[in-house]
Amino acid sequence: MTITDVPVAGRTLVSAPLFHALVDRTVTDFGVDPVLAPRVVDQALAFLATAGRSADAGLPLRPSKAVDPGWHAFLMYTRPYRAFCERVAGRFLDHVPDDDPTVSSTWGGAPAHGVASTMQTIARAGFLVDPDLWLVDDAKCGQCHEDGNCSASGGAGDENTDTRYPDK
Repeated sequence: MTITDVPVAGRTLVSAPLFHALVDRTVTDFGVDPVLAPRVVDQALAFLATAGRSADAGLPLRPSKAVDPGWHAFLMYTRPYRAFCERVAGRFLDHVPDDDPTVSSTWGGAPAHGVASTMQTIARAGFLVDPDLWLVDDAKCGQCHEDGNCSASGGAGDENTDTRYPDK
């Protein structure tokens, strides 16, 4: 994404049918208000595109509690999600929950930015930012862990190995 004079909506990154499917899933599976759900999905898409591009710059990003359900909804559509990740980031973007809320989420070895910094990075990437969805809760992002956080993975996809449940 290049910086533009006119910010664009995250929803422009996917087809209209996929956007509407994500909105419906966000409402149905995550209980998001139907009027709010399009905004949530829009911001999740902008977040993902920015997070994917920011990995190379070493900018770890974190979704807000309000935006995270849009990401979770997209993860349920694995084929379109994988294609989206490849197109906007050149690789798959892992969803990384922190299972121990006392340990900061890391991404590429650096502490993850709070949502205020993430908002600014998304705006600098050329996307419209809906502040009401980002300034809800700067400490938690929702579904990942009752009291935890989550972040987009770095290039290696192995962040938070000391806090995640071990692979078996």
